[in-house]
Amino acid sequence: MAKAKIRLALRVIIGQSSVANWEKYIFEDTYKEYLMQQQRFNSKEEPVNTFRELLAVNPGADQLHFLTGIAADSYIAQFNKSFYRYTDVLGSTFFPFTGYKFDIINTDITDVSKHKVGITLYSPLFTFLGVINNAYLVSLNTDDATGYETLMFPLQPQLSICYYEGEGELQ
Repeated sequence: MAKAKIRLALRVIIGQSSVANWEKYIFEDTYKEYLMQQQRFNSKEEPVNTFRELLAVNPGADQLHFLTGIAADSYIAQFNKSFYRYTDVLGSTFFPFTGYKFDIINTDITDVSKHKVGITLYSPLFTFLGVINNAYLVSLNTDDATGYETLMFPLQPQLSICYYEGEGELQ
């Protein structure tokens, strides 16, 4: 019997109160990069301070997500496709990912404390076996099989199914 396939998305929010060293580096480097890149989109005559204001007056500033995110690339690459801050139900710190998306939540060129960014990590395709005890039961084995080695990721804010492939509805 074919099982559904899913991809999970895990979102990490980084701001001034972030405590992990890699988050602090991303916070600092993306803020510096934003300060440089926003000049391409901000008006010299009537500059605005926040990212949201800049988007309102110049929709092309949407490119700043990508341009600013380049500063985070080397830090994400160091994870080598496994994020070790998120724990499964056994307490193992392991979340495999195949890609990520960087976005600016908001920032202000006059106040670094308002700088906040998000990184969404996307898992590889999993075989979805169900939800048990408020946890996604999944397997890295995506071939039809009679048995699966499994992982369980607790349901929580910032973790979501972002892709579903299969017949029937989620249970």
